[in-house]
Amino acid sequence: MKLIVGLGNPGRAFVLNRHNMGFNCLRHLAKKQGIRFARKQCLARIGSGEIAGHQVVLARPQTYMNSSGRSVSRLVKRFNIALDDIIIIHDDLDLPLGKVRLRRGGGSGGQRGVDSIINELGSRDFIRVRVGISRPMETRQADVVDYVLGDFTTEERQIISQVIARVSEAILCLLAEGLVVAMNKYN
Repeated sequence: MKLIVGLGNPGRAFVLNRHNMGFNCLRHLAKKQGIRFARKQCLARIGSGEIAGHQVVLARPQTYMNSSGRSVSRLVKRFNIALDDIIIIHDDLDLPLGKVRLRRGGGSGGQRGVDSIINELGSRDFIRVRVGISRPMETRQADVVDYVLGDFTTEERQIISQVIARVSEAILCLLAEGLVVAMNKYN
């Protein structure tokens, strides 16, 4: 079984935020695959089904971004998921807007949701689908927080709508053909 987690913040106020890229990508994947987030379990909204021949649990943690690891660790225990079978989708300030990067392991790059997951699991060895949101010109921490919690502009939304579909394609490729093929095709 695979666990695919989209990171974000729960609630309508956050739907169009840059920090909700993981939620938005996961919603698109779920809709395309006919999977509904029908239950609340392990501090997350979850749905389950089959994608590319794999049983999957799709999860949107309801703990807020910086505590995502609490939900992910409970899901891993509840569904007996191996680290190799965890895929985390999240925004990345250090990638240009709309770029997608897949990889296994590595640091969090300052992404606090990923930090939380690493701390709770005690490992970095899971797959990440990083989606670029670009870094704001200002570099003060308060400016960065305001930026990631801000909504995409109209122009950015046009780019992001295409990227969200591309992330779904990348995940389908990852599940069907493996990480190396997906990295070569989508990185």
